[in-house]
Amino acid sequence: MAAGGGRAFAWQVFPPMPTCRVYGTVVHQDGHLLVLGGCGRAGLPLDTTEALDMASHTWLALAPLPTARAGAAAVVLGKQVLVVGGVDEGQSPVAAVEAFVADEGRWEHRATLPQAAMGVSIVERDGLVYALGGMGPDTAPQAQVRVYEPRRDCWLSLPSMPTPCYGASTFLHGSKIYVLGGRQGKLPVTALEAFDVEARTWTRHPSLPSRRAFAGCAMAEGSVFSLGGLQQPGPHNFYSRPHFVNTVEVFDLEHGSWTKLPRSLRMREKRADFVVGSLGGHIVAIGGLGNQPCPLGSVEGFSLARRRWEALPAMPTARCSCSSLQTGPRLFAIGGVAQGPSQAVEALCLREGV
Repeated sequence: MAAGGGRAFAWQVFPPMPTCRVYGTVVHQDGHLLVLGGCGRAGLPLDTTEALDMASHTWLALAPLPTARAGAAAVVLGKQVLVVGGVDEGQSPVAAVEAFVADEGRWEHRATLPQAAMGVSIVERDGLVYALGGMGPDTAPQAQVRVYEPRRDCWLSLPSMPTPCYGASTFLHGSKIYVLGGRQGKLPVTALEAFDVEARTWTRHPSLPSRRAFAGCAMAEGSVFSLGGLQQPGPHNFYSRPHFVNTVEVFDLEHGSWTKLPRSLRMREKRADFVVGSLGGHIVAIGGLGNQPCPLGSVEGFSLARRRWEALPAMPTARCSCSSLQTGPRLFAIGGVAQGPSQAVEALCLREGV
């Protein structure tokens, strides 16, 4: 359903988190917003676990993570939250896998990853958890694909990704997990690959037209959108420097091809390290970093029906590096960096009746 421009959106401000953090892990379970770990003001990974009751708008302190970590991946499995990988207090990738049992309010250890990893991408399908890629203790990008079977509490190996990477964007579409971008060391990856969980085979698709770090990605109406980021010079261009861009590139899943939208359809603002999602018939870009000396507060949306960018209500708290989560008609921006690690919890929402 297409919403009627910027007036169809509004921000909902929730009580701030008790603990300010960046690189926290966020999930939604049974009416609660859980925020796990992350880095605090001291720059070290946290074991803090807090939950926002969405009905009463109150925060609850939960049992701490057994392994303090930042940048972990997490997925909800019924009444449990499975937390995988991340970075520990020694700045090393984590192999530990832990599950929060919500009904009992406690943590349990689960089978560890075969290899310690940060920047793991996770997808749940039919009760199985797929973990793709990551970066190991040797800082090399990983190509491993593992599937976790909760009933047997074990990880099984699957065919490896054609392109090793960590921090990739993943999208589940039918029986296929699409893996886009990510990084190899400091270099952004342009690969787009799809794993068919039923056939257990990989398909390589055309790569992103441009090489960008910290871009935003979203899927809507059978297309994958790659937005903005920090443009990287080509391998033989020694004179160009990375720079913020407002590029918009769209991959059509049906036709298997990329389209780079013309200058007139680029984002209004050049930005990287921002929140992106699909809300109310718009691809939404929130905050991030740009050419200004401080984080951006601007918000814009690309109307899928009108094929144009529109200004949306600005963030109450300008930030970059936010954790994000979409649940129902809300796109959350949680924590991140303002002047330092932030406590802000705000959600861009569709107004009632839209």
